[in-house]
Amino acid sequence: MSDAAPPSPQSPSAPVGTTVGATAYLAPEDHLDTLLEELARAGATVRRVHGRLVLAEGATRPIAWAQNTWFDPVTIPIASIKQGAKALRAIQRNWSPHIVAHHGRAKLIQENLPHVSAKPLAFPAPAPTAPLGSWTLLDETTILAAARCSSPFPNGEVRFVEDRETPPNRAYLKLWEAFTVLGRHPGPGDRCLDLGASPGGWTWVIQSLGAAVTAVDKAPLDPRIAGLPGVSVRRESAFGLSPEDVGPVDWLCCDVICYPTRLLAMVRRWMEAGSVRNFVCTLKFQAATDHESAEAFAAIPGSRLVHLSHNKHELTWMWPG
Repeated sequence: MSDAAPPSPQSPSAPVGTTVGATAYLAPEDHLDTLLEELARAGATVRRVHGRLVLAEGATRPIAWAQNTWFDPVTIPIASIKQGAKALRAIQRNWSPHIVAHHGRAKLIQENLPHVSAKPLAFPAPAPTAPLGSWTLLDETTILAAARCSSPFPNGEVRFVEDRETPPNRAYLKLWEAFTVLGRHPGPGDRCLDLGASPGGWTWVIQSLGAAVTAVDKAPLDPRIAGLPGVSVRRESAFGLSPEDVGPVDWLCCDVICYPTRLLAMVRRWMEAGSVRNFVCTLKFQAATDHESAEAFAAIPGSRLVHLSHNKHELTWMWPG
């Protein structure tokens, strides 16, 4: 016989969750204002801001500056810590808290929930597949919870077993995360370009996966990376490179420092040439966020625009997404 079903959320001991008719978007650290700007441009009406969590009216929108999106959140009234934990367990097993206020009470509720392993990921291991819900205390007697979220990682934050010795900088973590989010990456037999490669963090990632990579930058690569098998170097501008001169490419990866408008023009040139199968590019912003350029990237059919947890004031564009 199968195991007994979990308690029904409609039983008197497990309060019924009330659908709030909104979506909750969790902003990255230090980018709440940017998320609010993007929501306003998308025509979303903000109902409430709770720490970095923004509750906006209506159906879910594809918001790039949300590090984690909570789908169909519900409110649950609770009279005690044990009742709060029981109500969440009645919905599903795995939960991650976003603690804004009432820290002691929230921590005790989480301690009464099943343990969720948050061990760092050893790249290129795949992302977790088990559903992970998110919850927070709006006040002492009200939980806001969503059983489904856009990220399988707590608060959308991806932690890796880091290599602190080999890569020449920490930019490699962005590419690790991008490939993890995509669920695929270069491998043996693939031909790749790393534009704006110096000092070589992304080149190191691609080479370590067994692919051949051409690193393009006017600045030199770290000699340890330039000398790796399968790595070739072109000391020239990424923007002067012609798709016709390069030929078919399995992955074009670009972490070059430039205005997003210039990156967009370059991407369109490579896409029109039809010689690239996959793109991973970083949109880097100056003092102000160029939402217009971000929207142009997001509008490219089949692509995905996201703020990775290892991004700073930048977004990552992936195609196909």
